[in-house]
Amino acid sequence: MNNDSFGEGGFGDGGSFGNDAGSGSDGSSGGDGGFGNGPARPPRDAITPAGQSAPAQLRTVKLVSGDFLLTVNPLDGSEIEPCPPGEQPERPARRTAAERVELQRAALPPVPPGPASPRLPLLERGEERERLVRLLGQGRSVRLTGPAGSGRSTLLDAVAEDCADLAPDGVVRLNGRHRAPGELLRDLFAVVFSAPRHRPDRNALAGFIRDIGAVVVLDDLEFGGTALDELLDAAPECAFLLAATPDVPAPSADSPLEEVFLGGLGPATALELLSHIVERPLTEEETNWAGDLWFESEGLPLRFVQAGALVRQCDELRGDPDEFAAFDATRSRDVSLPTLAEGAAPAPLLASRLSESARQTLRFAVALGGEVPHQAHLPALIGDTHADAALGELMHCGLLSPVGTRYRLAAGVLAQLREKGYDEDSVTHAHTAAQHYAWWSGHPSVTPERAIAEADAVLTSLSALVPGRDAAHLGTAVLLARSAAPVFAAGLHWNAWERALRVGSEAARIAGKVAEEAYFHHELGVLALCTGNLGRARAELEASIGMRGALADKRGTVAGRRALALVEDRTAGLAPKPEALTIRTEGAAPPVPPLSSPFTTTTPQLPRTGPAQEPTTLITATAPPARRDLAFLGGNRRNVVAAGAGALLAVVLGTVVTLGATSDKEDPPTDKVRNGQQTEDDDLPDDWDAPEGPADDMSEGPDDKGATKSPSSTARPGASTYPDAPPRPGTSPSSVPSEPGSPSETEKPPRPTPTRSTPKPPSSPTPSESEPPSQSPSPSPSGSESTLPGEETSASGPTATESSSAPLM
Repeated sequence: MNNDSFGEGGFGDGGSFGNDAGSGSDGSSGGDGGFGNGPARPPRDAITPAGQSAPAQLRTVKLVSGDFLLTVNPLDGSEIEPCPPGEQPERPARRTAAERVELQRAALPPVPPGPASPRLPLLERGEERERLVRLLGQGRSVRLTGPAGSGRSTLLDAVAEDCADLAPDGVVRLNGRHRAPGELLRDLFAVVFSAPRHRPDRNALAGFIRDIGAVVVLDDLEFGGTALDELLDAAPECAFLLAATPDVPAPSADSPLEEVFLGGLGPATALELLSHIVERPLTEEETNWAGDLWFESEGLPLRFVQAGALVRQCDELRGDPDEFAAFDATRSRDVSLPTLAEGAAPAPLLASRLSESARQTLRFAVALGGEVPHQAHLPALIGDTHADAALGELMHCGLLSPVGTRYRLAAGVLAQLREKGYDEDSVTHAHTAAQHYAWWSGHPSVTPERAIAEADAVLTSLSALVPGRDAAHLGTAVLLARSAAPVFAAGLHWNAWERALRVGSEAARIAGKVAEEAYFHHELGVLALCTGNLGRARAELEASIGMRGALADKRGTVAGRRALALVEDRTAGLAPKPEALTIRTEGAAPPVPPLSSPFTTTTPQLPRTGPAQEPTTLITATAPPARRDLAFLGGNRRNVVAAGAGALLAVVLGTVVTLGATSDKEDPPTDKVRNGQQTEDDDLPDDWDAPEGPADDMSEGPDDKGATKSPSSTARPGASTYPDAPPRPGTSPSSVPSEPGSPSETEKPPRPTPTRSTPKPPSSPTPSESEPPSQSPSPSPSGSESTLPGEETSASGPTATESSSAPLM
């Protein structure tokens, strides 16, 4: 990334945000380092006190995530739908070597303005360098462990140059700060393959990663153990060179990684490095001072880079102190060396001898947790058109270290500056940075790639405003989250997208901004749907729909319901299928237990005697219900309704058949049973109790043994309910008496009659066998549904072995 990469789209006028000192009439800055080098442009619109410019044109971006088409809409919320055939992206293409080199060059931190610093030699690292190159050439992965400030990044740069031609996909430089294994794999995919606006799902990504053959140089690794194993296993054709500090978790015991440890420099090498930095031989006093510093710092190269900056500042003070009026040091040419304590923690002393812009930059960096804003932002943040030169001053003093595409405070500098009070008014500085980033990230000219490069500083300024619960700070946090989150989403940096949404949701909740909180919940639901977290997606979308419904936001509510419908479809697709029904044929149906249901009341099954029953076809579920008493309610409602309708139809048909069979009888049916009439004993249950009535209309009741006595002498022998029914072979109607438990004479086919296991106390006499059958079934006293004898019903009614017929009237 060159110095002019941020020179367009909102950074040509360094003083347009706040102080306009030094800017020309055309709005361009008079500073150097990429400011004012382009053609003259008209001045920008005035900026509101809240830090916002005039409303910009709404930008929507279409992305393909897996099999979803995602439309990032900063106004109403992102819209997600299944990707239609016409929107399917092309297969990612592998980049050429030239494209990879250009992409890697653009990912380097920007070169600070001002005179270039001399490149320091790589001292006392030749053995480690040769070993790392040899192991990587053999296809083995290596973990380089060394303390902060030991020169790991410089050694990685040298090894990367030596391994440029080892692998077919070259060398891929990545940074692991605040990056999980999954994010690093996507970064690796983005370097090797070209897939604009396309985020493959996990399965497709794994296939692409397995085809990559490269030397992956990963600095600032922050995880180990099984997470590191997953990273290595995902790319079996890659050789990894990982750099980490000793406090990072170690690899697993069976990890194939080779371990290389990096320590400090020797005393002689440390003095040689110090001499290269000051660009002259050391004096005896300086040599002794450097020796004491070596014992204090254990030979870390960073400490000697900072010590060289201190010595160089002393030389400048001795040469012409009037040129450094901003210094607090004495004007005397006799400037002594710093003390050993100042040499061990040199950041405050180095900062005190820098320009005011450099010190203000350090205060912003402390407020942002060590993140240094891009040099193009410094004029707007500090209010000085030449503030971009402060980055060069800090780099020359060894107070900054490159991290990916940006700079951070070097190891130990943040703690040293906080001890000297550089964190005073840190919330104010964070608020100022958040206001600037809210305006900048929402500007139409800012591309997602540029916003992602500044993501850590944006998120840090955002997080610093929420704990204070100040109304102005919360409003700025909500505004920044609304502006930055869509840009992070469009740049496929979904970790930053999620962090911005969560902090913005918390700020909106505290501030009581329901509409903004609903937007953040909607975006979190869409993000969870894209990543496959359906449970969280449903919760976030339902919360958003509820809030927007209360606000009568129709467009937002519709967008939320559409996304929720996709969640339900995905949930239904992942849910287990309904249990299958199997048909089996059995010789006899097992006893069916009574159902405890508010809809039906059945009689417990009684054992029956008589001929064996024909095989019965049963339809049963393969998985039994969890609770037997809820079996009726646990099935499908549609099946229950169908079964009930079938049972009702069977009852109606049985009634019609009964009426037709009795229509040709000699004596018309009456309301009372008369002597000379006979009824089938198997149409009545054994435990049927006749209603009380005149004694001359009823036959004798049951005896003490529970058997029904013979009919009255006035009954006609052989009389039958069905006149046309023939007698059974070998018998005559008058020769076979009706006995309890025997089949009826007119039964087609023969059916056994149930017998009682426990006799019922006599309460009323039983009816005569000449009693005609009822013309229509009536409800039983218990309220159960009546069925025809021998009828098969569903779970909503009696079974084939149960009889719940009411007494015939």
